[in-house]
Amino acid sequence: MNILLTGSSGFIGSFFSSNYPIKRCVVRNSNKVRHGSEHLITNLDENTNWSGVFNDIDTIIHLAGLAHNHLFSEEDYQAVNVSGTLHLAREAANAGVKRFVFVSSIGVNGATTIDTPFSNNSIPNPHNAFSRSKYDAELALNNLAEDTGIEVVIVRPTLVYGADAPGNFGSLVRLIHKIPFLPFALVNNKRSFISVQNLCDLLFTCASHPKAPGNTFLASDGESVSIKEFTNEIAAGVGQKLIQIPVPVIFMKLLGRLFINKSSKIQLLVGNLEVDSSNLQHVLGWRAPYTMKQAMNFLSRSK
Repeated sequence: MNILLTGSSGFIGSFFSSNYPIKRCVVRNSNKVRHGSEHLITNLDENTNWSGVFNDIDTIIHLAGLAHNHLFSEEDYQAVNVSGTLHLAREAANAGVKRFVFVSSIGVNGATTIDTPFSNNSIPNPHNAFSRSKYDAELALNNLAEDTGIEVVIVRPTLVYGADAPGNFGSLVRLIHKIPFLPFALVNNKRSFISVQNLCDLLFTCASHPKAPGNTFLASDGESVSIKEFTNEIAAGVGQKLIQIPVPVIFMKLLGRLFINKSSKIQLLVGNLEVDSSNLQHVLGWRAPYTMKQAMNFLSRSK
């Protein structure tokens, strides 16, 4: 199996390319070209030149794209995450590539869960421009699979954590390093996460397993935890002592809405977002190789 990995210089891609066998990488930054197997592109869109990139390639794992960021417009997301992805997949199919593993987002299902976890049977409810672009790309890829026969596998990860992770997880790690207390003692929400180790193991399985094509997988560690438990695990992983202060959830929500205009950030911390990943076991026979505690231990080893 010869794998082409896009987005190889990002957080997930860097881990995958350092720990799994790949034939070729795609990068957008010339400073990330390391050993001659990288293909440098300047933009991922419907005009990207993929000539010669698919030689001897069986499978593509597609990580590249625009991440969730308020600086990007709906048009930006559609141009890169939809048009760019579809152009890549179509060119790959025409070149004889057999399988396309697309890393989407749990945001396709929605922003929160209420009574039951999201599952692969849940009705999609993308809640912002980023998640809409991921869902549009999923639909376009499934149509392409019907037209060309290329095998499409869709993976929707929950929040991915690990050493040097960007975004919300990186912010939590930095906060825990600076402040020995957090206000989550009374928060008993349920959220699903996945470590970068577990996600990359899953992506490698999806690249080769005969039953993977045609499926949408919601990727998680297989356990749900509260933000109190999650931040306690981070603190243990980085070797920091952490005290949880009993602040009422309603007060945190009010503070976020009235004073710091961070309602969405507060919701990410105290709201529920739980997924049922059981079809990973049923279809692929896959279980997360690392528990959350084991994965958090890698945080201190990365120093």
